[in-house]
Amino acid sequence: MREPGLDLLAIVAHPDDAELLCGGTLIRAADQRHATGVLDLTGGEAGTAGSASLRAEESARATGILGLAERRTAGLPDSEIENTPAARARVAGVLRELRPRTVIVMWAEGRHPDHRVASQLAYDACFVAGLSRAPVDGAPFRPAKVLYALSYREHGPKPTFVVDITAQMDRKIEAIFAYASQFEGKTAMGEVYAGGERGLEDQIRVHAAYYGGLIRREYGEPFWTRETMAVDDVVTLDVATF
Repeated sequence: MREPGLDLLAIVAHPDDAELLCGGTLIRAADQRHATGVLDLTGGEAGTAGSASLRAEESARATGILGLAERRTAGLPDSEIENTPAARARVAGVLRELRPRTVIVMWAEGRHPDHRVASQLAYDACFVAGLSRAPVDGAPFRPAKVLYALSYREHGPKPTFVVDITAQMDRKIEAIFAYASQFEGKTAMGEVYAGGERGLEDQIRVHAAYYGGLIRREYGEPFWTRETMAVDDVVTLDVATF
């Protein structure tokens, strides 16, 4: 019997961040019958396009496509996220409630200040959630693993591993474009930069195809871990050298 709680939780700054960074991985995990979730730290209310209410409607549609068991909003202020004790306690409280085994966080660098802060805030909250005397509601709990999403990073490290999302790529695209207010008609968005006149979908597929190629698959999503990964059997390692 599976332990109570989520198997995989992505903690991101805004609605649509999870879809862009790790949407394929979330869908694949759901396909594998894992319980998945997303915690949006803000509602994206300060974004130039759309509105908080519209983005909430779009997020609900994307949630269904991703197959999430849970999606929460921490209610932190958009464009003003700070890694404060109060913010850590709020996120830690959600972690204690959802009890995810593995957590995906954003990379520690990024053009949007919220993205940089969200990465460290999520990591710190995972630690705080396990402190028995922390002023946080719920029983102490700490995830077993934190993964950093590397998609679209120009200066990120070599991925520790890449998840094959070939079978999930079309649904990832569908989840992204559920946010029509943010992406419809665009050739670039955020750190998905334009390459000529290709549409945004083409740009996203090119990025995923690059990482897929690293593992000899059509599409992939890259991740980095602080810890060295263990190997049980060197004879069965995947991804051929020649």
